[in-house]
Amino acid sequence: MKQFVIIISILFLFVSCKQKEEAVFSDVTIENNFKTYCNPIDIDYSYMSHYRANNNVSHRSGADPAIVNFKGRFYMFVTRSHGYWASDDMSNWTFIKPQGWYFSGSNAPAAAVKDGKIIVLGDPSGSGPVIETDNPEIGDWKTNYAVISLPHGIQDPNLFVDDDGKVYLYEESSNKWPIRGIELDSDNYYIPIGEQKDLFGLEPEKHGWERFGQDHESDLKPFIEGPWMVKHNDTYYLEYGAPGTQWNVYADGVYTSKSPLGPFEYAPYNPISYKPGGFLKGSGHGSTVKDNNGNLWHYSTMAISVNQLFERRLGMYPAGFEDDGQMYVNTAYGDYPHYLPDTKVDEHKKRFTGWMLLSYSKPVTTNSVTVKAAINVQDESESGYMLGQIKEYDISKINDEEIRSFWVSEANNDSMYVEIDLQKQMEIKAIQINFQDFNSVIFGRPDDLKQQFTIQASDDGKNWRTIIDYSKNKKDQPHAYIELEKYERGRFVRYNHIYCSNKNLAISEFRIFGNGLEQKPEQPQNFTVQRKEDRRDALLKWDKVEDATGYVIYWGISKDKLNLSALMYEQNQYKLRALNTDVQYYYQVEAFNENGISTKSEILKTE
Repeated sequence: MKQFVIIISILFLFVSCKQKEEAVFSDVTIENNFKTYCNPIDIDYSYMSHYRANNNVSHRSGADPAIVNFKGRFYMFVTRSHGYWASDDMSNWTFIKPQGWYFSGSNAPAAAVKDGKIIVLGDPSGSGPVIETDNPEIGDWKTNYAVISLPHGIQDPNLFVDDDGKVYLYEESSNKWPIRGIELDSDNYYIPIGEQKDLFGLEPEKHGWERFGQDHESDLKPFIEGPWMVKHNDTYYLEYGAPGTQWNVYADGVYTSKSPLGPFEYAPYNPISYKPGGFLKGSGHGSTVKDNNGNLWHYSTMAISVNQLFERRLGMYPAGFEDDGQMYVNTAYGDYPHYLPDTKVDEHKKRFTGWMLLSYSKPVTTNSVTVKAAINVQDESESGYMLGQIKEYDISKINDEEIRSFWVSEANNDSMYVEIDLQKQMEIKAIQINFQDFNSVIFGRPDDLKQQFTIQASDDGKNWRTIIDYSKNKKDQPHAYIELEKYERGRFVRYNHIYCSNKNLAISEFRIFGNGLEQKPEQPQNFTVQRKEDRRDALLKWDKVEDATGYVIYWGISKDKLNLSALMYEQNQYKLRALNTDVQYYYQVEAFNENGISTKSEILKTE
């Protein structure tokens, strides 16, 4: 995703070949064989350098994923990453430094498979040729030098290869112009055939979820971007992102057609991919790919926007089509552990493990002093295009389920620890440590980045046993997710720091997953829904449930397809501002805590 055009020339960078992706446990190096994953995707995100010349702001980012299945192996192309990732299982990802690539990194790249090759279009200048390779493992990308130059430039492109072999280009990233499409001549250097066609734009006055800002509460013009075409049976589904990459409500919608260039019809169940709540928010500008078991997955962009507006991460969610053709992406509990593609489940749509968050707002202590330094960021909050900064870095930020807040230690050495008291004995099944960049001075892709630590558990806070040993880890894991081989029971969990590559140790969240040993919360009572005079909005309320950690609301346009959801902690009401004006809706709510999920409420309807 890009909301402005960066003019930069295309050059190819000759670099080293692929390395094997591995996970490290103590001094033994093995490939992980997890059955689960947890968003954000734990890859070695590249460091950006957009503002290095101005104020030396450094941060990781990963956005606008274009993922393809090429000969049973997955290749993921990500904005300005100086290469791309490959995986056999969507769990272990290898970063590939291709022999030839864009010096400035590809910008919101397009990728597709055509005639035994991967084709890519992603020149950050807004014009350029389609490049291709039949060996993405070494990345000997070839160019035909036939620059595709369209009247408005090419932003956020998507290449789609139809069943008949014809190739189409869709593109745009703008709060002024619509999504456009054009056929390319694959027999003649992929040059355009005919004129570009305007396909559709945003209508935020009808579609609540297309409104700009955090929780859709800004009057600034929203952006449409990131098209991605999927064909299901005889119908074309053209996905698009809106209203802005930096907001919690960044989402993907879809228009459908019986022809690749339209006319297109708005899907009344939009958006399809929407995640406004939880630890990491947003699920827009994505791509949808079929795994090796025939199931679909939607990869999308998730917002941080602290160091810089375009500081982002990647998420993956089970996706598919209902019997009536409705497209869905299931983001419910979307940043809790889910089963991977090769883990067999009864229903692909329901891959949530049932492992609950045990660490939220629990008592936490550390032996380290909180940093006193001011943060060096590119702050655009006064413009209305970015949230304001959270400027406290105390230890309470480490388990508040907000990725934009984080704990920062004054020191970075092997004497530091962080300890969480779960307050009761619980069954621990997985750990996620989310490191954050605080006043980082790292740029590009150094090959020596790593995080080293151990995790211990205790029943009494005095006698400790090691349950995870990453003390000699050589791998860069900024969102280290570790599934325990054997479940552990304990009350106290401790992170023992050894090393990280930044000057300061900064952690946005220390997350502990598993299950408590007591009762699930009761069903929420007195559930009400009031659809507002502005039919894009509704207010949902219910009685607070004792011992509930939080709630998930569901909604949709069919009683049996409540495919949209929002998770919230503690609050027992929700202002839903993502509705379409001309359809009826159904709603439901459930409560959850460390022990599990309540039965759902009755389903309510609004006209």
